[in-house]
Order: sequence, then C-alpha cells, then structure tokens
Amino acid sequence: MRIEQVRLKNFKMFRDVTVKGLQPFTVLVGANGSGKSTFFDVFGFLRDCLAGNVRTALAKRGGFREVVSRESKDQAIAIEIKVRMDLPVGSRLVTYGVEIAQSGERPEVSHEFLQYSRMGGGGKPFKFIDFSNGSGSAIKNEAELAKGGEEDREDQRLDSPDILAIKGLGQFQRFEAASAIRNLIENWHVSDFHINAARSSPEAGVAEHLSTEGENLALVAQYMYENHRESFDKILNIMKQRVPGVEDVKARQTETGQVVLRFKDGAFKDPFVARFVSDGTIKMFAYLVLLYDPNAHPLLCVEEPENQLYPSLMAELAEEFESYARRGGQVFVSTHSPDFLNAVKPKSLFVLTKSDGVTVIRNACDFEQISNLVEAGDHLGELWRQKMFVGADPK
Repeated sequence: MRIEQVRLKNFKMFRDVTVKGLQPFTVLVGANGSGKSTFFDVFGFLRDCLAGNVRTALAKRGGFREVVSRESKDQAIAIEIKVRMDLPVGSRLVTYGVEIAQSGERPEVSHEFLQYSRMGGGGKPFKFIDFSNGSGSAIKNEAELAKGGEEDREDQRLDSPDILAIKGLGQFQRFEAASAIRNLIENWHVSDFHINAARSSPEAGVAEHLSTEGENLALVAQYMYENHRESFDKILNIMKQRVPGVEDVKARQTETGQVVLRFKDGAFKDPFVARFVSDGTIKMFAYLVLLYDPNAHPLLCVEEPENQLYPSLMAELAEEFESYARRGGQVFVSTHSPDFLNAVKPKSLFVLTKSDGVTVIRNACDFEQISNLVEAGDHLGELWRQKMFVGADPK
C-alpha cells in the first residue's frame, strides 16, 4: 500500500491543505512550529479514533476546540486520504474521508466515506461506505461488482455517532474495502520514541512489534532472536558495521523475571547492559528492530531521527529508511539534519512553511531555484544549511 495524497481541513494549523505526490520514502522539513509533528499526528489521530472513538482521540489532544483550526471553531475537521491498495478486485486508488463536527458538547462523525473507482477508471466511483452521524449504508458484494454486477447495499446503525463506521464494518469479510482500510490504519506506527523508556528492563513476556515509545525493545529483540533469527542476524550485522565496537546484542532474562538487553563491545570481556550504552547505540538498534520487523508496518512516521546519532550515520540511516520503502512499506520522516537531507531526492522532500498561523506544504521540486541547483550538482542538505528554502529556514 502507499498513501499518495492527503487533504486536511481545519486540523490545527492546516486550514485547508492538500499534499499530492507523497512518495514511499517521504521527508518533511520546516522551521520549528511549522506543523511537522501535527502532520504526523493526523495518522496517530485516525489510529486512536479506530482504537477507541472520536471523542477519546480528541480528548487525548485537549478536545475538539484544541484540534480544530483557530477561526474555524464552528466548522468540521476533515481528513481525506488517498491510498493505492491491492484489493481482491485488483489495484485501486482508495479514498477514505472523515469529517468530525461538534454537536453540543459532544463530537460526532458528521460524514465518513470510503470509495474507489470502477474498473478502467470510468463512471462514478463505488462508495462502499457512506455514513453520517452514526447511520448509513455499505456495499456488501464487492466481488460481484468487479464482474459487472449491481451493487447490493446494507443499511447499518452504529452504537454511537462518535464511532468510525470502518471500526464495526471492518470486522466482517463481506465489507472487504472497510476491512482493508481498518487493517491498514490499525498497523500504522507513529513513533514517539524515548531513550529512557527503551533502556528499561520489562517483565518477561512476549512482544512482536516495537511500541511507539520503545519501552518493550528488549522483549522484541528476544522475540526476534528466538523466532526470526535471520532478521535478527541482519540487524546485528548492520550494528557491527555502523556502531564501532559492537560485536553482539542479546536479550537475557534475569533471575527476577526481567528481560535485559546486553551489548558486547569487542574491547571488553563482559557485555554492557542497555542502561550503560550510549543513547545513539540504543536508538540505532531500535530503528533497525523497527525497520527489519518480519511483519512490517505499512506506514512508519519518525520524527527527527538525527537526535542522539552521529552526523556520519545520517546518510546510512536515510538509506535504511529508503530500503524499507523499497521492500513495500512507506516511511514519513521529519528532520532538521543537513546530513540526512543530503541523501534525499527532491521528489521525496516536502517543505512546510507557516504564515499567519496557517501551514502550507510544497514539494521541493516546486522551488525552481532549488531544482536548478540540485540539477547542477548541489545537495539538498547543503541548500538547507544555506537557508535556500525560503520561508522554511532552520531556526
């Protein structure tokens, strides 16, 4: 799958912005406060809406009034995402949209739809889900439609108007498009990585995927070592190449039932536990665990990966992210690092500028001067360092 376009309306500083041409490996740059974190939070917000409901997802962010754009208090928040997906009927550009409005003191899903085009792209798109304020209908014979059959709709009513329709309908196989988009959103990973959390020694257990904060890193490493040794060995080989001195990494269970990460340095006889290893070593290991997960996430959102890492590792880390995208995932990264940007192509770079509290997002290729300089041999990171991105200069 691949997200190709995102439209945001009245979501914090995104008053009305459409981002087209998103790449498998997409990088965001902009001054502090320009909206990079907010753009990533769109995906975390949808995931939270699906995990609970719209009300709890908004409450986590301070409520509807804190999320809706300033000067737009009485208007709906709208999110629309176009995703290229492989469905039973073939590859389709699927559009999922949701509008959220305040009804009294309670937020409601005022409109939610899911649609994709007919075979050959002609005619009106099939609207597989069409709901407003907790009730609506859904197509339940998608396979027949692909063969030219007539649509068969089923009316449904949700328990509450603050629940997403894809949450309920996505549990049933007869609603294939709803099930696919629900599964997609559930598996997005929006990183909120914390070094101190990753250093912790969790109680013994099983964890297959790295959590957003990374506190289960030791458990995931143990799981991969025991169940996906090939992937773990690949991570270890990369660590040996990129982090001087690292010879081995193991997750060991202590007598008290905790799982501890131990890093072996070739210069020392005994391994170090994670709390004595550098921040950069822990962070690089965590990123590799995320990137080489045998059951990869369809989307990774990672903010400022350069923090705690040596500048010399930035180009290699960018290469790892791009490799993940080539293997079928999608990666969105925000950065302030010129060294990271030097490894990025203009079509993958999106620039955020903010004026009068409103953010605009443009592709680097839309900056004529930057395109000409890159074509002449300059690197994006050096142009960023020289403050050539007008309106988005690093502060």
